[in-house]
Amino acid sequence: MKVFTKIICIFFVFGYTLSTTAQIKSGVILFERKTNLLKKYKTPESQRWLRGEKTKIDRFNLHFNPEKSIFLPDESTIPSKADWATSKNTVVQNFNSGERINIYNLFGDRKTVKDEIVKRTWKITERKRFIAGYECRRAIWQKNDTTRIYAWYTDQILPSTGPETFNGLPGTILGLATEDGGVVYFAKKIEKNNNEVDELVGDLKIKKTYTEKELRTELEMKGKSNPWMNRIINYLFEW
Repeated sequence: MKVFTKIICIFFVFGYTLSTTAQIKSGVILFERKTNLLKKYKTPESQRWLRGEKTKIDRFNLHFNPEKSIFLPDESTIPSKADWATSKNTVVQNFNSGERINIYNLFGDRKTVKDEIVKRTWKITERKRFIAGYECRRAIWQKNDTTRIYAWYTDQILPSTGPETFNGLPGTILGLATEDGGVVYFAKKIEKNNNEVDELVGDLKIKKTYTEKELRTELEMKGKSNPWMNRIINYLFEW
């Protein structure tokens, strides 16, 4: 009986070791973001600027390790005439300090926000699906009375991070979408043990920073005479 119990314990420890070592702690994820421009720009005036473009595809890379992650535009993305229609932000999340850095490109002017990591209240459901070969579970964030965000995360990739400023789930987000499907992020490729996070963060060469509130206030003051500014600010801080 003692021998049998010992064998069971060995198998349990061995199985636990395999499951933990199989989990990914560092790497890089290629995301593709699809934006329905007709849902984002609903007025006839703004749609004229789209020049017939209905959807916009942008690509991003999420580099991560146990301490931090950096989400940044993929440099190999082919430019398009609708590049102005979507934001392409860089986001650093430091899990140890609880700080984030957002770098926004406003008409060629770079603005950097340094603030607390954004915290959201998620409802985790039983629904599952596979994304890029990883089993994911669905979670829901009720942003406001009219907007619901769906996230698909996997616990096979350990850091609690994801596209843009998203985090707060027991694993990494591989899929993200607004309820109406207007904006959808999906992981397309995952590379394990690629740890360039610190080098990429160091390359940002950050100088002047704002809190999110400070940048909002500055933009609102500068844009008082611009009827589009409130909409621009909302798009800028939508995530």
